[in-house]
Amino acid sequence: MSPLSRLVLCLSLLTIPIISDQALGAPVGCQHIVTHDGLELGLWYPSTGTVTHQNLGPYEQDCIADGPLTGQHRPLIVISHGTGGSWTSHLDTATQLAASGYVVVALTEPGDNWRDQSRVTDLSGRTHALSAALDYVLSQWSGAAKLDSNRIGAFGFSAGGLTVLLALGAKPDLSRLTPWCAAHPDSFTCAMIAHQKTPINGPLPHLTDRRIRAAVIAAPALGFTMSPQALAGLRQPIQLWQAQNDRILPEPGSVEPVRDALPGHPAIHLVEGAGHFDFLAPCRPGLETLPICQSAASFDRTRFHERFNAALVAFFNETLPASPRSGG
Repeated sequence: MSPLSRLVLCLSLLTIPIISDQALGAPVGCQHIVTHDGLELGLWYPSTGTVTHQNLGPYEQDCIADGPLTGQHRPLIVISHGTGGSWTSHLDTATQLAASGYVVVALTEPGDNWRDQSRVTDLSGRTHALSAALDYVLSQWSGAAKLDSNRIGAFGFSAGGLTVLLALGAKPDLSRLTPWCAAHPDSFTCAMIAHQKTPINGPLPHLTDRRIRAAVIAAPALGFTMSPQALAGLRQPIQLWQAQNDRILPEPGSVEPVRDALPGHPAIHLVEGAGHFDFLAPCRPGLETLPICQSAASFDRTRFHERFNAALVAFFNETLPASPRSGG
């Protein structure tokens, strides 16, 4: 990418409107659920009731615990976190989407979360879990009857970005792993794979979830496995995000191959001064020393998330428009 292109993309972030508390829309309800199958989910949605404060590990939120879902024909967004994360990893983004009229479900990926990283290389397991989260919310959740199954989007970060790509229909060329890791043995990705008992082997089974109509992907893992053939079948609108100073999944092996291989070559939103973990929710005061909470001294993660979250709302509003049936 040329310096001029980078400048244009960075400046474009500055034009995204910041949404004030007064403009957020409906109050947000929240739930923490473990399904009968053991899948851990967080949900956020428009609601009514008394707001309470919650501390959730390094994060915090204000929401209506177990409040009722208001409205009808609500669009649905599913969130997949990165390696070692949880359902709370992007709770501020989920809250912003819920305040704007969306129902949001975030899952804790089995075998690849902060408690358990025994199945980090199980790409199909991750993607099946994402689809299982959608299955639960659309059929068994108490608010299922108020959802619009034709308006489903996804947001994935890091390993979650790869998960969403697989759910969209990507067929990565896993034969690229060996030469890539031979050239980059000390990279986060290759070091992590080397310590796993189960290697990443292909080909992967059918993983496409055709319910997902649009997606936002930030700093996707294994981007270098995405050839034009791997992404040839993807026609969904996709928004890509890249941290300029990403040392976990640095260029050119993360976002750029995905951008170049996608039909239509969508633009990358390059976030100047950001590191990999700056896509995670801002941490609560006093926990700034945790690795996932640290940002560069010159980078304001809270300020960035105001723009980032607003951009996601705008993207999904455009790509998942209300239909006459939904009253839009």
